[in-house]
Amino acid sequence: MRLRTFMIDLVRLRSVLQLAVAMAVGTSAVTAVAADPLPPSMKPYTETIGNTDITFKMLPIPGGEFLMGSPDSEEGRKPDEGPQHTVKIEPFWMGATEVTWDEYDIWSYNLDIQRRQFTGEAPTARDKVADLVARPTKPYTDMTFGMGQKGYPAICMTQHAAKKYCEWLSAKTGHYYRLPTEAEWEYACRAGTTTPYSFGDDVSKLGDYAWYFENSSEKYQQVGQKKPNPWGLFDMHGNVSEWCIDKYDPEFYATFKKGEIPVNPVNIPITEYPRVARGGSWDDDPEVLRSASRIPSSDEWKIQDPNLPKSVWYMTDALQVGFRVVRPLTPPTAEERKARTYDAILPSDARENPNRKVD
Repeated sequence: MRLRTFMIDLVRLRSVLQLAVAMAVGTSAVTAVAADPLPPSMKPYTETIGNTDITFKMLPIPGGEFLMGSPDSEEGRKPDEGPQHTVKIEPFWMGATEVTWDEYDIWSYNLDIQRRQFTGEAPTARDKVADLVARPTKPYTDMTFGMGQKGYPAICMTQHAAKKYCEWLSAKTGHYYRLPTEAEWEYACRAGTTTPYSFGDDVSKLGDYAWYFENSSEKYQQVGQKKPNPWGLFDMHGNVSEWCIDKYDPEFYATFKKGEIPVNPVNIPITEYPRVARGGSWDDDPEVLRSASRIPSSDEWKIQDPNLPKSVWYMTDALQVGFRVVRPLTPPTAEERKARTYDAILPSDARENPNRKVD
């Protein structure tokens, strides 16, 4: 384990220092994209969720510029991946893996509140703020669908629910967490590379880095088992697709002026559909797992939902969708959070009241 951790850190350091990364014989070399040096204050850290023994690891992602999207020549490319355009990203931390059920259920099932009630422990100042964040209604069935719970990625939540979890996590820890933008997600996934995958363009190596249709045994797998990308992030390709904060717009990339370099671009959604997930999943073919691939949500992700109106919390048919969190180096002010609407807001076309008190 120590040797494996050392090797992961070595690979991350090499990419951050902008050295060329060479991959296996017979594939194109992965070309490094300029990344800024990490600020001295940015180190990997492990966050503990208050009043529990549940932790998750956050890794520093250096700021820099990269070419977002894919070239016309890339195999499996779709039109919504272009035109390619240069984007500037500010530094942030990102979860080393997807959010697991171990983490998510503390919020969704009120386990933190139940624990305090059982032990008689008084809520902290952070607990009092976190307790005010809305939580999901009770699910109509086991949302793991029998695929596994401990150490497995949380799935089947709406983007709204993922945002509410981030709001709760921010209050609980004192650090500002949110979903990544599409640009941040692709930048972190590529980790300084320009090839279809962060490990190169040899699809035969995909199984070393990802769970997908061919090797997943038709279910998601525990997080962090495959090789990480050059910046130490696990499961960026496959296992579960990951919510980004953006609305899905197939023409969004074309809205940037030629020669313009947008900084931290984001396309905030107003209506419930379509929104963006990235990375591909255990149920997808290789082309969906590419770094540039974009996945739009749809109402087909809620077909089994027995509620009328459909729940704002659950994507009952999205067994392939989860999320991971990011933490910007410079947290936004309350005014900036409101202006950019990074936090959860009820979709304009949603009908269920997600702010009702949940027993």
